Amino acid sequence: MREARTHMHHDVGKAPLIIDIKGNSLDDGPGIRSVIFFKGCPLACVWCHNPESKKAGVEISYDAPSCIGCGACRDVCRRGALSAGNPFYIDHERCDLCFACAEACPSGALARVGKAMTLSEILERVLPDKPFYDTSGGGVTLSGGEPTLYPEFASELLLALKDQGISTLLETCGHFNPDTFMDLLYPHVDAIYFDIKLMDSAAHKAYCGRTNGRILDNFRHLVEVSRKDGKPLLPRTPLIPGITDTPENIQAIAWFLKGHGIEEASLLSYNPLWHEKSRKLGVDNPYTTDKAMTSFLDRRTLERCKAVFAAAGIQC
Repeated sequence: MREARTHMHHDVGKAPLIIDIKGNSLDDGPGIRSVIFFKGCPLACVWCHNPESKKAGVEISYDAPSCIGCGACRDVCRRGALSAGNPFYIDHERCDLCFACAEACPSGALARVGKAMTLSEILERVLPDKPFYDTSGGGVTLSGGEPTLYPEFASELLLALKDQGISTLLETCGHFNPDTFMDLLYPHVDAIYFDIKLMDSAAHKAYCGRTNGRILDNFRHLVEVSRKDGKPLLPRTPLIPGITDTPENIQAIAWFLKGHGIEEASLLSYNPLWHEKSRKLGVDNPYTTDKAMTSFLDRRTLERCKAVFAAAGIQC
């Protein structure tokens, strides 16, 4: 019980929990990469594609299709938190995150989400792939969640990767302390992917949990700094149906980027696979039933958004 409680009050700013380290990635920067997913994010985007990364603390997930119905988990659950009568199988109010059920589960349907890893454990996972990074122009990407929530840990990790001659990239939502970022993180990253989701601050607060003032200020500052030292800074916009992909928002983002001399950006296609991840965590998100949110982005929308950026002189 004590172990579960300490994890629930996980200390943001110290060592993060790691959700996953995904090798052989082609989507998170140039070349072949390993992506390290940090747990915890300062934003709360309603469409988050990695809902398991929102909370900093450990969680438990239940994958219904993997369950073989053996009942081993119910036998060991001392809180009586597991029942087919629960909408998500786990009663998350009762569950104390002892993980006895996950250890007893033979099929892996019940699993711990978030694992404490030391720097050396992370390096052991990614270093064997260095030949692939070298031959493809790839490297290691820090993603999440939000790696800048853990500046000291992320800084040490980036330094250790640089010591091994590995190229580094940071994916960020842009909501961070600028002084800490410039001191601890910026010197050790080779490139930054920076998300700009919504230009209207009230809409940003409604859909992402916070206003966007700090994010836009941080972006402006990074544009200036990266222009001087030539470090790649790529703004990215996820195209979310009816939220970020509206003509007004796309136009506003294009004007903002053009005003800062940006010539290249990335538009990220929406996919609805996060709905299943939310269900596994027992999260009842109203957007899972929103019809527009249940289908993949259609090609015409992507082309329309690209055309707006192209008209502003921004290549996607």
